[in-house]
Amino acid sequence: MKVQQLSNIREVARLAGVSVGTVSNVLNRPQRVAEPTRLRVERAVEDLGYVLNGSARSLRAGRSLVLGLLVLDVTNPFFTEVARGVEDGANEAGYAVVLCNSDDSERKERRYLRTLEEQRAHGVIVTPVMREERLLHWLRGRGMGVVLLDRASAGGDLPSVAVDDVHGGRVAGEHLLELGHRRLALVTGSRSIQQCADRREGLRSAVSAAGLDPDEVIVEVAVPALVARSGEEAAARVLAADPAPTAVFCVNDLLALGLLRALLHRRVAVPDDLALVGYDDVEFASVLHTPLTTVRQPKYELGRAAVELLLAGHDTAGQGGHAGRRMFTPRLVVRESTAGTGGPAR
Repeated sequence: MKVQQLSNIREVARLAGVSVGTVSNVLNRPQRVAEPTRLRVERAVEDLGYVLNGSARSLRAGRSLVLGLLVLDVTNPFFTEVARGVEDGANEAGYAVVLCNSDDSERKERRYLRTLEEQRAHGVIVTPVMREERLLHWLRGRGMGVVLLDRASAGGDLPSVAVDDVHGGRVAGEHLLELGHRRLALVTGSRSIQQCADRREGLRSAVSAAGLDPDEVIVEVAVPALVARSGEEAAARVLAADPAPTAVFCVNDLLALGLLRALLHRRVAVPDDLALVGYDDVEFASVLHTPLTTVRQPKYELGRAAVELLLAGHDTAGQGGHAGRRMFTPRLVVRESTAGTGGPAR
């Protein structure tokens, strides 16, 4: 792939209508620059493909044997297991991995992506915060490999590894309906998060397929973050719903963990008073006081597949005009939080 010529910092300043010193501050001390000016400079940097001079020296030597892994939340056990798969796959191929945490912040995501480019990283595996993929395409244009993790490309033109979350939400819903539940709570994040939207869609499709009205069966409890504390705080709203739900589906295991803890404090028995299903099947799910029924994602396999796709060079469109893409199918693992006794996975 042809690498574009480096731009001069003065060209960035001229395009953004600011001084060279302001551009330097945006690149090195962004907290000193007003947000409108900073955004204008960042857009100029992207448009011109500017890279710091120190990285220009590395450019002549080619890409490094480093892969970036940029995730939303390094404290989430889901990403811990994914990272293990990435590290194992990269190590076997002779690459080192730099782990970056965007913390659900577009600003942090942009800075990490630019830092990886400045360090001439061979490629990046990223669970993006940004819906817009312009910066990721810019990185590919500069010769850096890009693979989306846990999200498919909006335009189908970026390589990706993901899980069929619609199917995952559907099997969770089918399980609860088969147990006789007809009033369900859904504890979820913003619908702007694709995984939340897909799992919600799957749950609603299961209810519809059973001949029921999703709007009457499901009460949605939206939380600001997909963490255990949000699950705890959601408990009061779940229990206050009228009519009262008899089962809850949480869009990840951290939410389910927090909710379970709050229910125990309130002496609400799981599953006798309220059945509970999570999503991810992280390591702690099977060892809780009440082992958690959950939808298992192949987390380690996702990480390894992302490395394979990145190193295979799937930077161009494949069959049907789409970039390389791998889609995994999650499966339900039944434990005591819904069934009282363990049951088969499916």
